[in-house]
Amino acid sequence: MSAPRVEQLRTDVRARAENRPGVYRMRGPSGEVLYVGKSVKVRTRLLSYFRAPRGEKAAEIIGHAHAVEWDYVPSEFASLLEEFRLIKRWRPLYNVEHKRDSLLCFIKLTREPVPRLVVVGHVINDGAEYFGPLRGRQAVTEAVRAVSDLLELRDCPSDTPMRLADQIELFRLREDPRCMRGQVGRCLAPCAGGCTRTEYHSRIVQARDFLNGATEQPLTLLRERMSVAARRLQFEYAAELRDRATTVEGVQAELLQLGQTVERLSFLYTVPGHDGDDRVYIIRRGSVRAELAVPRTAHERLSLEEKATEIFEKPEPRTVGLRAHEAQEVLLVARWFRLNPSELERTVPVQALARVQGQGEGTATPG
Repeated sequence: MSAPRVEQLRTDVRARAENRPGVYRMRGPSGEVLYVGKSVKVRTRLLSYFRAPRGEKAAEIIGHAHAVEWDYVPSEFASLLEEFRLIKRWRPLYNVEHKRDSLLCFIKLTREPVPRLVVVGHVINDGAEYFGPLRGRQAVTEAVRAVSDLLELRDCPSDTPMRLADQIELFRLREDPRCMRGQVGRCLAPCAGGCTRTEYHSRIVQARDFLNGATEQPLTLLRERMSVAARRLQFEYAAELRDRATTVEGVQAELLQLGQTVERLSFLYTVPGHDGDDRVYIIRRGSVRAELAVPRTAHERLSLEEKATEIFEKPEPRTVGLRAHEAQEVLLVARWFRLNPSELERTVPVQALARVQGQGEGTATPG
């Protein structure tokens, strides 16, 4: 740590920073972004770094910083969005993803040539589809295992070589399945030419449809097995299947409820800003699709109406699964309204846009 450099940074912050909402960046010796943060009072927040005791993260960050930069934004909500976007852009060394609830998990449909269903603790930007967040990792894991068994999907490691049936001519020799599930008929065995790419993909479509609530095929198969077991007087096995069906039903029901919650996060959200810089956010399914200044003239109101209509009338599938970049923002927006429920009073459905526009010039918070 260079004391003169740190003191120079402190002097600069004291001289120029203001107590208003904003985001800030700490840069290293080569200009790399070390850390991105946000605050409703930028000056106070930045000065707190220089008072941090040795050994704390803030002291470590400022000790390695060669430059401190900041930009002002209109509101706390704007700072939240901007911080999120900058972290995604720069992936700073000292930034840790937003605190996660250790009880939450996601069902991940991997983006691989031969996809899998896996349970993960968080979302990363890897192009996969994520379903959640869900509570109760053990129950979710059991449900995913059951769905994979019923649809005969692979659950082997990602680096397991695949030998689909339509590739057999290339490899000539048909192989035995590499796992017990494949050998007992609980997996299509794409590793050993047990199915074609099209056959496997059809099962992935069923899995996705099930997680989106569009089909109950895995549950139907499970109930059929339960009925057969009962007819054969295999009551212990039938009871096991019944418990498994209850778990799978519970996970699907929670996913459907989540989908309804995401659908409800569709509205226009007006946020008063610093020094009158009020903004309207067009949010659809928990994702911020556009940000505009609060309209002050008839022409601006018409532009807002046209933009909102364009966004909300664009056809979109009503699904629970989200791509990683969508899931991260949806979780961020959902958390904002969960922690600040009174902010919902500033929202209006797009259908009420005409009524909002009729409230007159200079309206900052539609009612």
